[in-house]
Amino acid sequence: MLVLIKGAGDLATGTAVRLHRAGFGVVMTDIAQPTAVRRTVAFSQCMYDGTATVEDVTARRAADKTQAQAILAAGEIPVLADPEARILKELPFTVVVDGIIAKKNLGTTITDAPIVLALGPGFTAGVDCHGVIETKRGHQLGRLILAGSAIPNTGVPGDVGGFTRERIIRAPADGPFEPVASIGQQVKLGDVVARVNGVPVAAQLTGIVRGMLPAGIPVHTGMKAGDIDPRCEVEHCFTVSDKARAIGGGVLEGILYFGRRLGLWND
Repeated sequence: MLVLIKGAGDLATGTAVRLHRAGFGVVMTDIAQPTAVRRTVAFSQCMYDGTATVEDVTARRAADKTQAQAILAAGEIPVLADPEARILKELPFTVVVDGIIAKKNLGTTITDAPIVLALGPGFTAGVDCHGVIETKRGHQLGRLILAGSAIPNTGVPGDVGGFTRERIIRAPADGPFEPVASIGQQVKLGDVVARVNGVPVAAQLTGIVRGMLPAGIPVHTGMKAGDIDPRCEVEHCFTVSDKARAIGGGVLEGILYFGRRLGLWND
C-alpha cells in the first residue's frame, strides 16, 4: 500500500516515520524552499541537503517518479519538490494524507485516493476528506475524527513546560534570516538568538533551541522562525516529538479503519 503525505515538516515527518515502520510505502511532497523550523526532525530538509534521517528512517530527495520508485525500492522515503502533488497522478496511491498544516485546505479532495486523511483544522471529515486527525495539544491530540472538524486554530501555541507564546522565535523585520543560536544550544532569557536586517530577536525564556530556520531564508515580520523548549532536553531536538508521534498514530488508525471498511484486508 502506497501513501502520499503532502508536506514534510516535523508533524508530517513523525507520521511518515510511524507509517514506514509499520510497513507502508511512503512518498512525501513539499515546496522547493521549506520553512520548517524543526529541521533536525523534518524530512523537508532533503530540499537543502539531499537526504535526511530522523531516528532510524532515511528520506531522500527525488526529482521525478523514476527516482521516487528507486528510493522506495531501497527502503527509504522519497521527498519531491512538488507543491501541487502532481505525483498523485503518476503512482498508485491508496492513501493521501494532507500534512501541510496550513490551517486551511489548499486543494485536497475526498476523491484524491480511496483513503484521504487530513491533519488539523481546515478540513471536514466526510466532505473534503474521509477522516481528520486532531493536532491541538490536549486530551484530543491524535484523535481520529470521523465526522466534523478539528478544533479551530486559536493562534496560541500549545503549552509546553508552562509556556505558550514565549516559546516561539518570530522574525522582527522583513529580510534574510540570520540565526545566532543553533538547534540544540541552551539559551537564557534575553539572549539574542537571531537577527533580520540587523534587528535582533531575544529569547523570551530559558531553554534549548529546538527549531531554527536556516540562514538566508527570506522572512517577514512576525513569521515563525524558531522555537525554544523550556524542558531543556537536548534529545528532544533530534527525535520525533510526542505531538508528532500521537498524530502519526491517529493517521495509522485512520488507514486501518477505512482500509477495513473498503475491504483492503480482513479482520
